[in-house]
Amino acid sequence: MTRIGQHRGQMAYEAGAAAECRIAQDYARRGYAVARRRWRGKGGEIDLILRDGDDLIFVEVKKSRDFHRAAENLTARQMQRICNAAEEFLADEPSGSLTNVRFDVALVDQHGQTQIIENAFGHG
Repeated sequence: MTRIGQHRGQMAYEAGAAAECRIAQDYARRGYAVARRRWRGKGGEIDLILRDGDDLIFVEVKKSRDFHRAAENLTARQMQRICNAAEEFLADEPSGSLTNVRFDVALVDQHGQTQIIENAFGHG
């Protein structure tokens, strides 16, 4: 990888981390507890895992120029990967796969504005 490519990759990583931090703060302000950030299992990574009592919220954070582009960046394959990773995470929960869960998508635009779509997709 060239230096320019490495620099762009590092900038994208940092922008993504900043977006995740902003979203985590938003959820925390609303009373949710951040359980994990960038949790990685065999099936993939989940950006944020939050607790609402005994319930869990799995959040995929998407950052782009605008909300529409950010939303378009979430593919069916990614949603399936997130669901698979969530199942893996749930294996260590007291209620296992019987835990109440929700899958949210958090969108962040180039100005740092956020939009959270609750129950954006499900697992099956």
